[in-house]
Amino acid sequence: MAKYRILLLRRGVQLGILLLYFGANAWGWEVLSGTLSSSKVFGVIPLADPLAVAQMFFAGIVVAADLAVGAMLVFFFYFFAGGRAFCSWVCPMNMVSEAALFVRRRVFKNRTWDIRISKKSRFGMLALALLLSFVTATTAFELISPIAVLTRSVVFGAGFALAIVAAIFVLDTFFVKNGWCGHLCPLGALYSLIGKYNYVRIFYDKQKCSECMECKSVCPEPHSLSPVAKESGVLKSGDCTLCGKCVENCGDKALGYVIK
Repeated sequence: MAKYRILLLRRGVQLGILLLYFGANAWGWEVLSGTLSSSKVFGVIPLADPLAVAQMFFAGIVVAADLAVGAMLVFFFYFFAGGRAFCSWVCPMNMVSEAALFVRRRVFKNRTWDIRISKKSRFGMLALALLLSFVTATTAFELISPIAVLTRSVVFGAGFALAIVAAIFVLDTFFVKNGWCGHLCPLGALYSLIGKYNYVRIFYDKQKCSECMECKSVCPEPHSLSPVAKESGVLKSGDCTLCGKCVENCGDKALGYVIK
């Protein structure tokens, strides 16, 4: 169990957030109410998805002051803590993606139809989401966002929209490894831009490394580990999700979290 301490902590955070949202709707809790798109902490502190608010802006929708403040609070939190930490520590789609990876590896033994999609495609999806919001005068991506769909389904009850989540599970299992989170998600693209200069990083100690490359085999964004086996230092890629898989699976203890 010690090996999976970071994974268990991540799952605790993800499920805990969903429980707080559900509790607010079902039992009137006020710790965290709303959804990942727009929330309030203790009914006072606003939080908002920066991409959802950006879509509102592009759609010509007047952004309420509390939404603007909430988006800024979230933006600066991930600016300092690590942009794509949202992807592995908060986003519920991460659990779907990692479940698909487990099925892909353990059940189908990686015997799947792999389709090559550039990881840069998510930036195209980000631009498309904003463009469609501008053209349609709606929060285009938010209407079909698997993240919003899954969160709303947990908080307010499952619906037909969960078919979108099921489709992504199939995509990740059979067609593109880490397809949605690693290649297509526009919110992940935004957070990778936000996280380029964050203060929480993964540190690599070359002196301890035996160059087994186990870290790269488990990393959802292996290119972010490119400095491994070359020189000690902080891994600076904005694509790193800070999931801790490399830290947990490094038998040499050559990787760890650091605040720079």
